[in-house]
Amino acid sequence: MVNLNVKLPGLKLKNPVMPASGTFGFGDVAAAQKYDLNKLGALVIKTTTPNKRVGNPQPQIAVLDDGVLNSVGLTNPGVEQVINEKLVALKKLYPNLPIIASVGAEDEAGYLTVTNQLSRARLVDALEINLSCPNVAQGGMTFGVHPKMVARITSAIKQKVKLPIYIKLTPNVTNIQEIARAAEDGGADGLVLINTVMGMRIDIASRKPLLGNNIGGYSGRGIKPIALYLVHQVRVATQLPIIGMGGIETASDVVEFMLAGANAVEVGSAHFHNPLVCPEIIQALPRVLDDLGVSDINDLVGQVKFN
Repeated sequence: MVNLNVKLPGLKLKNPVMPASGTFGFGDVAAAQKYDLNKLGALVIKTTTPNKRVGNPQPQIAVLDDGVLNSVGLTNPGVEQVINEKLVALKKLYPNLPIIASVGAEDEAGYLTVTNQLSRARLVDALEINLSCPNVAQGGMTFGVHPKMVARITSAIKQKVKLPIYIKLTPNVTNIQEIARAAEDGGADGLVLINTVMGMRIDIASRKPLLGNNIGGYSGRGIKPIALYLVHQVRVATQLPIIGMGGIETASDVVEFMLAGANAVEVGSAHFHNPLVCPEIIQALPRVLDDLGVSDINDLVGQVKFN
């Protein structure tokens, strides 16, 4: 019998697989209606901000052969509605499913507002602090590239809330190890990486970018080698638990990320091509591990053997 259980701060996961923030809404999108979400290790909800956001100009998403470009801009109804409507409904349907709330804001005060309200509501098990969103004019991207700012915001949140906090890191930096250590110094309980890589595609007939906001975050299988490299770089720089992401589509991809140093994973862009990708990965994992002679998935973490 292969063990898929993973324990992280604040989270007891029956397996290491969860949908990434933004791909499953608040458990209320069409894909979430296709199977029992209790099969998941956890669910990461769409990023929540202090107030309602309508997001960036349309089109916000371009699905490509090798990934997805998005410039959604953190569209969400604001923290009060998320708590009173979205999370209450989700918790009623899935009272035992671990839930991670993704948090975004334009300034430190905004991060504290959202995290405090989510913590007091007692409807989520952990907080994913999105300090690295490339699709908003202020906030995330500015914060996530400066180690001192990452440490300061992490520390400020940690002092105010009782929930475990996971800091989401951007790949759009010179030295991701420095950012990871800053989050650790600030008291982070874990890390999530990588967020999207900045990108653009152009329609040659109109000569206009595919996205209404011109540029956006690129995700999917095209960034997987980058993500694996950066997960390993962070693993050797810190002992914090890592939730890895970036181009995961199969059970073998999950194994790769764990060998690189991830303790669990999030699946994002693959949902655009297959809404059942998470349960299919979870179902395939025992067979893949058995073929590899692995009886406990946790034994894979950081066990890459370099040439």
